[in-house]
Amino acid sequence: MVSSDVMFAGTSGDESLLIMTVSGKPGSGTSTLVDLLSKNRGLNSVNGGDIFRQEAQRRKLSVEDFSRLCKEDFEVDRSLDDALKEMISSANGPSIVESRLSGWWAYLARIDCLRIWIEVSDEERARRIQSREGGNFVDVLESSQRRNSDDMERYRELYGINLDDMSPYNLIIDADNLDALEVLEMVQRELED
Repeated sequence: MVSSDVMFAGTSGDESLLIMTVSGKPGSGTSTLVDLLSKNRGLNSVNGGDIFRQEAQRRKLSVEDFSRLCKEDFEVDRSLDDALKEMISSANGPSIVESRLSGWWAYLARIDCLRIWIEVSDEERARRIQSREGGNFVDVLESSQRRNSDDMERYRELYGINLDDMSPYNLIIDADNLDALEVLEMVQRELED
């Protein structure tokens, strides 16, 4: 599903305007896509997952435990989300922002950019996470589903956002059977149109 009325912000001088957001559930390939886009197009980016993982590490918590803490203490999550919202709205912010809610933040702020959602099944996401981090497939699948459920509940409580609602996105990619370069190619074509 692609909207034909997408326009992209340009840059001039040292300014960097948001060109796109990239969102998807953990293990969907959002970080890989952003890395490839940054290298191929020379764009600067911010990865919300990295920010989340760094904060979990700073607190000496696993990502799953930090996700539960965020569910219990909304101020932790709000502070991370506020930092991303500020980056998205800043004239000197990154060209690409990756996070589960970055597409929503750009949409709600009426920022005219490409808002990408990468859709991948639970099983495929678990296979990718297992390949990257190791572990037993069933345990990885259950952990991934639990984290996603916790996150969805938290976003609903915090912001009234339903992550199953795809209305903010103007490019939705079903990437279950696509490799990283095929996803990149789809986005590159969209940027060139």
